[in-house]
Amino acid sequence: MNPMFYSLLALTAVLAATANAGGPPVLDIYGDAIFGGSYYVLPAISGPAGGGLTLVTLADKQCPLYIGQETSEVERGIPVKFSNWRSIVGFVPESTDLNIEMDVATICVQPTYWSVVPSNLPIFSFYVEAGPKPKLGEDSWKSFFQIKKSGEFHNGYYIEFCPNGGGCVSVGISTDEYGVRRLTLLGSTPFPFVFMKASETETSPKTMSII
Repeated sequence: MNPMFYSLLALTAVLAATANAGGPPVLDIYGDAIFGGSYYVLPAISGPAGGGLTLVTLADKQCPLYIGQETSEVERGIPVKFSNWRSIVGFVPESTDLNIEMDVATICVQPTYWSVVPSNLPIFSFYVEAGPKPKLGEDSWKSFFQIKKSGEFHNGYYIEFCPNGGGCVSVGISTDEYGVRRLTLLGSTPFPFVFMKASETETSPKTMSII
């Protein structure tokens, strides 16, 4: 049979899968589609912009934990995992509702799924908190995020908060009065990220536990 037929058949399958997934696959810094596993979320611009995402406390409270950023560009932080996208394919699609979880065990002894909570500071409207896995019908809208392509950076993306399938708000990095860099909404400049795959050794409980 004509090799061109097989090429067209393969292309048709890929396009169909992409359409059903809701968007093209999110790519890591090497141009590979993100299928599963854990990935560091790093600034698209290296240098003073800081390092990867991590977990931070609020003031003198040990728990709950919030999503923050390493101050040093050499620190990759803690990887994240993606789940709960409505897709018949394995890859993580752009512009589709996702749950995001920090891949780490913590002193708070609870899951580390991202959710949006009100801030106690007037300059930031909302923080991104680490907490229990969202359940359908129980304020699950607070944990819907989407990954949107940035046209300014190679394989760069923005993370947006998208409640109830409505309008989205970009997640950015802000520095609070304690000098801690945090993920915030409505008070921060949208921040471009890239994704780097973490190895199994880097994501082992022994290596990644916060004590």
